[in-house]
Amino acid sequence: MRPVNLYNTLTKKIDEFHPNVPGKINMYTCGPTVYHFAHIGNLRSYIMEDVLEKYLRYAGYDVKRVMNITDVGHLTSDADSGEDKMLKGAKREHKTVMEIAEFYRKAFFEDCAKLNIKTPDVVEPATNCIPEFIHMIEKLLDDGYAYVAGGNVYFDTSKLKEYYVLSNQKEEELMVGARDDVEEDENKRSKTDFVLWFTKSKFDDQELKWDSPWGVGYPGWHIECSVMSKKYLADEIDIHAGGEDLIFPHHENEIAQSEAANGVPFAKYWMHNAFLNIDNKKMSKSLGNFFTVRDIAEKYDLQVLRFFMLSAHYRSPLNFSADLMEAAKNGYERIVTSVDNLKFLLDKAADTEMTGEEKNLLTEAQGFETKFDEAMDDDFNTADALAAIFELVKFVNSNAKAESSKAFLEALKQEIVTLSDICGLIVDKKAEMLDSDIEALIEERQAARKAKNFARADEIRDELLAKGIVLEDTREGVKWKRA
Repeated sequence: MRPVNLYNTLTKKIDEFHPNVPGKINMYTCGPTVYHFAHIGNLRSYIMEDVLEKYLRYAGYDVKRVMNITDVGHLTSDADSGEDKMLKGAKREHKTVMEIAEFYRKAFFEDCAKLNIKTPDVVEPATNCIPEFIHMIEKLLDDGYAYVAGGNVYFDTSKLKEYYVLSNQKEEELMVGARDDVEEDENKRSKTDFVLWFTKSKFDDQELKWDSPWGVGYPGWHIECSVMSKKYLADEIDIHAGGEDLIFPHHENEIAQSEAANGVPFAKYWMHNAFLNIDNKKMSKSLGNFFTVRDIAEKYDLQVLRFFMLSAHYRSPLNFSADLMEAAKNGYERIVTSVDNLKFLLDKAADTEMTGEEKNLLTEAQGFETKFDEAMDDDFNTADALAAIFELVKFVNSNAKAESSKAFLEALKQEIVTLSDICGLIVDKKAEMLDSDIEALIEERQAARKAKNFARADEIRDELLAKGIVLEDTREGVKWKRA
């Protein structure tokens, strides 16, 4: 395993990475609130996290990644006010909350599959963990870190030695209750306290609610990530990642309640990506200035979008524009064309061993792999990593000849494909799937569903989607089409 250096939001510097258990990484990433389609600004986080996981595996680590699905408790305001986003989505479409959750959960993972984003090892909806939420809240109450007011349960931030451990801003700027744009919750002892469980307030029209020691109600948003990381990983995890908009209050609150409940540091390394902007403003649903994956797919191969996301350092804001997407398209196609040329040469190449000159050239080519590794080891610099791939492509285009040996050409092709794979870029375009192969996988999926092996069924659907095959479950059976 090579040393990897990552910027740590907790320490405010680039730290050399050392997991709690040598060679093994526990990684938690915040998942979507499934009340609407994810926009491409949201997906910058998931692409970043996906490449991080792929690279850490390439660097020799055994990675276990867990992600939540928020299907309850995420309110429209950071100040524990407003309505649940899931309820908002249900009202918008005149459906139940669970119908909304299931539809947009599937849509999210379809988008991820199209972008070649690997599904995390564990994905858990918040509604599956209600007993665990209650258990952690009870412990926080027992240990004096929480209180009941107005029937609701709140975390008492005054019990902490330090609350703002991730945020750089001044306290008065961060306190959600002190801002003019939010409504203060009168039940709180302090403006910085946050909800763990709602009962008396904001749940009269809440569709999802459960019995608890404090009355019928539902959990706050922050508690789910603390519980799920503990349930599936450990009390102290290695990496916690997400968008920079989650630093406060979500991640601050996770740290507060996790460390209070578990008595150990929550996460050693915190990674946050910057916003994807449009017209230099944050892309967001509330502003209406966003594009979905479906919007982009109408004009571009979605690998182009992925390439575009990786063209800037993850901590740098990235501005979406038609010009930059065209540049990304040209860059991506340059790599694909180089691989296609190698495949053409391979079809006609003599099956001979590498010459001495070819071996020397291959050693030179491997120098670009070293540049790639150095870029990724230096705080996950995908922009410089792509530059190293381009240097390799230029070298290959100059040195791959019709008279080159098959072994030499195959080694060059493998090097480009390997580095691109780490970035999640599909550059070795496979031949289209045969109809018979598609039908066979659909039959296997149907059998898996009958056997209630839904994980395998979803896996097959995602596999087909990644290859451009879209499934539609109808009353007449499963229909499919090429995207």
